[in-house]
Amino acid sequence: MTNRTLIAAAAAALLATPAAAQTIAITGGTVMPISGPAIPNGTVLIQNGRIAAVGANVAIPAGAVRIDATGKTVTPGLFESSTNIALVEVDAVGTTNDYRFQDEDQVAAAFNVADGINPRSMVIPVTRIAGVTTVVSRPAGGLISGQGLAFDLIGDNVGEMAIRSPIAMFGSVSESEQDDAGGGTRGGLFMRLREALEDARVWARNPQAFERGETRQFSISRLDLAALQPVLRGELPLVLEAHRASDIQTAIRIAQEYNLKLIIAGGTEGWMVADDLARARVPVLVKVLRNLPESFESLGARYDNAALLRRAGVQVAITTGETYKAFNIRQEAGNAVAYGLPYEEALRAVTLYPAQIFGVADRYGTLEPGKVANVVVWDGDPLELLTRVDQVIIRGQQVPMVSRETMLRDRYMNLDENVRSYRQP
Repeated sequence: MTNRTLIAAAAAALLATPAAAQTIAITGGTVMPISGPAIPNGTVLIQNGRIAAVGANVAIPAGAVRIDATGKTVTPGLFESSTNIALVEVDAVGTTNDYRFQDEDQVAAAFNVADGINPRSMVIPVTRIAGVTTVVSRPAGGLISGQGLAFDLIGDNVGEMAIRSPIAMFGSVSESEQDDAGGGTRGGLFMRLREALEDARVWARNPQAFERGETRQFSISRLDLAALQPVLRGELPLVLEAHRASDIQTAIRIAQEYNLKLIIAGGTEGWMVADDLARARVPVLVKVLRNLPESFESLGARYDNAALLRRAGVQVAITTGETYKAFNIRQEAGNAVAYGLPYEEALRAVTLYPAQIFGVADRYGTLEPGKVANVVVWDGDPLELLTRVDQVIIRGQQVPMVSRETMLRDRYMNLDENVRSYRQP
């Protein structure tokens, strides 16, 4: 087969929609259901896009597609809980950036990134063939950035891909927003947050009066006032990026004042206030590989942050916080184990816990009958960096193990006579 033929075949696989869900039996591997102990020589049976059975003695229907996982490991697909996947293609090209809404008030609660999702983003196949099957893609920038969504990395349009939209409201009380939204101070940043929440609470008492022009002037728009209502009712979580210990404590106080369902993203110094987070039952999305004092809000950065938080009783989801390198999530989890997080907890932190934190654990996060069939077959320990992904199944469909990176690898693996080598004169 020539390189041109190989490239054409790979491109077709990259852009093609996977075939309709089949009956699939993954047999012979060590199944790690996350919901219970590992099952040696186990079977995962998939039917109609869902997990039908998991165990050591599962009857396999005639005609089922069999995947031999002997000597391999089978887990749920990994869940990346903080990314901009499908919202940006080239960081340096502003027209491909759909995750940041430029608003002078620094409040864009009504902004929902779902309408900007690109199902054909080249970042999607790169990420999913590394074992990541589900992501939360979020907005960024400003005090209140807007609404994110959760979706599986398969499908031709956002309606097919989406799990829940919106999945959460996102914002930031980090140093990066201090000047623009806070008048240069942390107190000003939190003052603006309280003002927006208070305005939304007042507006909800009599929205008709606002329409008639019979209310005081509000600090944010009508659309933003309306968009904050599910947050104030506790129906939609508020994910706040916060790193300094004192900022995390202030965020907890405000959440308690307004009865908000709070999630902390980043939490670099979270270990310092782990007991406060545990008492308030506030989960944290942690990037493990953040151990340098990159700014004054992260002077307390350390590798064992996730382990210390979990030891205190805080629910932790591990994230890369990346878009182009979201596949490094298992490296983050592996390093968490190296610095004290129990292995089983690290696996839950990239499967079950993010699903629980975002309220979709009834369908995601474990290998159990009835759940969505997002399954990965690994040729070894999934948290070992040299382990390769053998098979990825999303919603019961086998995903082509092709990305732009693999196409480039294959393109230049063996140069035939039709391709000029750069080594030639």
